[in-house]
Amino acid sequence: MTEPPENQEPPDSLIPYDEIVQDSLRAVVRRVLTDVAASGGLPGNHHFFIAFRTRYPGVDLPKHLLERYPEEMTVVLQHRYWDLLVAEDHFEVGLTFNQVPAKLSIPYKAITGFVDPAVNFALQFVVPVEETVEEEPPEPETDVEPGSNVVSFDFKRKK
Repeated sequence: MTEPPENQEPPDSLIPYDEIVQDSLRAVVRRVLTDVAASGGLPGNHHFFIAFRTRYPGVDLPKHLLERYPEEMTVVLQHRYWDLLVAEDHFEVGLTFNQVPAKLSIPYKAITGFVDPAVNFALQFVVPVEETVEEEPPEPETDVEPGSNVVSFDFKRKK
C-alpha cells in the first residue's frame, strides 16, 4: 500500500465510511435497548444517559419539553421509565419530567450521545444540523377595521 506524499491530503472517499461507522454504532444502542426491553429492565447498576436533537425529523415529545429544550436534551433510563418499545429506526419510552408523565419517540439518528456510567461506556454521534427541523414562523395576526383600507400586521416572535 502506498502512502500519499506528506504534503498531499488523501483523496475524498467515494465510500461513506463515517456514515457506515455511525450507523453501526447506533446499532449498538438499538441492541442494548432491545435486550433491556426483552428482559423487562436494566441489569445490575446499569443506567443510560441518552442525548438527542429535539428537532430532528421523527422526534416526538411534548411541546413543553421542546420549548424547554429547543436543540438538545438528555434523558436518563434508570428506575422510572415505562413502555420501552424498540423499533428498527427509533425507540419509544415513557418518562416523568417534574412529576408529569410523558411519552417520547426518538429516532436513533437523532441521538448525539449514549452513556452507561455504571461501566464507563460512552458513544458519541454526529447529527448534522441541516437534518434538524426548523420551527415554522408564526402566522401573522391582522387587525382590520370595517371600511378601512389600512391593514396592520402584528408579527409575534417567539424567543
